[in-house]
Amino acid sequence: MAVAAPQLTAPFLSPPPTSSSPSSVAYASTSILLARSRTSSALRLRRTGPAATRFRCAAGQTGFFTRLGRLIKEKAKSDVEKVFSGFSKTRENLAVVDELLLYWNLADTDRVLDELEEALLVSDFGPRISFKIVDGLREDILAGKLKSGSEIKEALKRSVLQLLTSKGNKSDLQLGFRKPAVIMVVGVNGGGKTTSLGKLACRLKNEGVKVLLAAGDTFRAAASEQLEVWAERTGSEIVVAEGDKVKAASVLSQAVRKGKEQGYDVVLCDTSGRLHTNYSLMEELVACKKAVAKVIPSAPNEILLVLDGTTGLNMLPQAREFNEVVGITGLILTKLDGSARGGCVVSVVDELGIPVKFVGVGEGVDDLQPFDAEAFVNSIFS
Repeated sequence: MAVAAPQLTAPFLSPPPTSSSPSSVAYASTSILLARSRTSSALRLRRTGPAATRFRCAAGQTGFFTRLGRLIKEKAKSDVEKVFSGFSKTRENLAVVDELLLYWNLADTDRVLDELEEALLVSDFGPRISFKIVDGLREDILAGKLKSGSEIKEALKRSVLQLLTSKGNKSDLQLGFRKPAVIMVVGVNGGGKTTSLGKLACRLKNEGVKVLLAAGDTFRAAASEQLEVWAERTGSEIVVAEGDKVKAASVLSQAVRKGKEQGYDVVLCDTSGRLHTNYSLMEELVACKKAVAKVIPSAPNEILLVLDGTTGLNMLPQAREFNEVVGITGLILTKLDGSARGGCVVSVVDELGIPVKFVGVGEGVDDLQPFDAEAFVNSIFS
């Protein structure tokens, strides 16, 4: 059925499969072509699979997102083993800390602290953070506040935790009080942006959240197909562009409008990967943000920047540029399981004051973990 944009009122051509139907084993799907007026392009809405029902809350309840955020956080704390194993390479780099402090004595203070500083630098804590931490330890040692290696290690852990919590304390998703909440995911090419969005959709669906995906990456040919796979995998609906001339802003605004009209809880918006130095493409993100805000003035509730953890401190220029252009509200750090540079988590929070929301610690569906500062510190300084 053709309708004039931006209305999305066409009914489904067939109902979703029942649990008894053979097609329920593999997610069945029904597609609707939503023709854009006076153009040959279209937006396609795809519905896949039955919705989860494990966690439900009435649409009018203002505590829905608060409870959802708390529930996700609590489950992350119970799954701390994933975070511990995900930071194994960084932990190996910092194992020298235990060796240095095992037989520490006051006469060796300068040598031990110099080697500790080097270990922090190798793990990409960055010069400023490393010097700050070590200088603080030196002062406490000389003042007689720290008298053993174990006390020094505990003081080191407290210093790192303080850096993370003082500037990045809002690590929960801040989704407001009005449905649907809108989350935009942005980043450079190859950082794991679409995969992270799919894993986030899976985590939300597991809590019974009604999720709508928006395939706003209109440049990369395989991006929409990749996100459609995640839609089928999670039983979510997805809005994608049909044709080569549909703008990303149009896809996202249509998806948010549908989310508003049909009672979705969360709309997850993918965007095209782009270099932070490509100013024309960066300006397109501004257009996407404005298009979403026209539908829901408070949206997007979160703009999450996906950063490749294997790049270490090289991620800082990217984060600064994205933040200046669209105003980043949180970070997703990916591929940290394959990197010994986990200290960059501390550096990026301290430098930018932007909280880390999620960390990728593996390739599995459940390996996008909500960030918990205390669990992180314990995992790198075991």
